[in-house]
Amino acid sequence: MLKISFIAHDRKKEEMVNFVTAYESVFAPHELYSTGTTGSRIMEKTNLQIQRFMSGPLGGDQQIGAMVAQNEMDLIIFLRDPLMAQPHEPDIIALLRLCDVQGIPVATNVATAELLVRALARGDFAWRELVHKYKPGVDAP
Repeated sequence: MLKISFIAHDRKKEEMVNFVTAYESVFAPHELYSTGTTGSRIMEKTNLQIQRFMSGPLGGDQQIGAMVAQNEMDLIIFLRDPLMAQPHEPDIIALLRLCDVQGIPVATNVATAELLVRALARGDFAWRELVHKYKPGVDAP
């Protein structure tokens, strides 16, 4: 079971809901997280249970970033609106940087999200289980 986060800017929320609905069966066995409104909207249209954090501008991106910093997140789908200035842009950049530091796959558009979800469905994320199994502070068998 992987930990997956959904984040979507306002003009991308409907696109996120449609995307997650299309792949509901792929996401169902995993532990799901989201920023506030995005998670609410996904749960209204699906049978998925999502642990919601605060809204992105109110700290939700940072809450997800804290999990990434601890290498406790496995995949992030973050549908960004590149044509709209975001008041919390520094938080967004920090989250994306943390994903790069920890090697966490992150999709910022539906095309990349599609590729990652198809890889998830095939089982191509088994390497993340090894990351958790052998992370510092955990005794190897």
